[in-house]
Amino acid sequence: MKLRPLKTAPQYEALMTWLDEQFDRNVTPDSAVGEQVQVALLLIKAYEDEHHPVPLPDPIAAIQLKMAEAGWRAKDLVGRIGSKSYVSAVLNRRKPLTLSMVRFFHHQLHIPASVLLA
Repeated sequence: MKLRPLKTAPQYEALMTWLDEQFDRNVTPDSAVGEQVQVALLLIKAYEDEHHPVPLPDPIAAIQLKMAEAGWRAKDLVGRIGSKSYVSAVLNRRKPLTLSMVRFFHHQLHIPASVLLA
């Protein structure tokens, strides 16, 4: 298989088909074909990043999800980011996130800053 940058959907599909065949053959990563598979995966990722980008999630939705995962409720944020009414306004998108809130959620809930600043 000659590997080259993917520019069209048919090239992408052909490489995906070839890659499926290699996975079915259980190619070892250290073999010559295994190295081609690794390069093919990089080419596919580059094509998908360019043609099918994944948008960042909504910052408030990310906060709510991480809060649910951690077992936090809105009242757990009172005093940490503001009063009960301020926390409610932020979680209901009536007030914007501040830089100190972004830092708090980044450190406490491990939400990437790029998501919070989106």
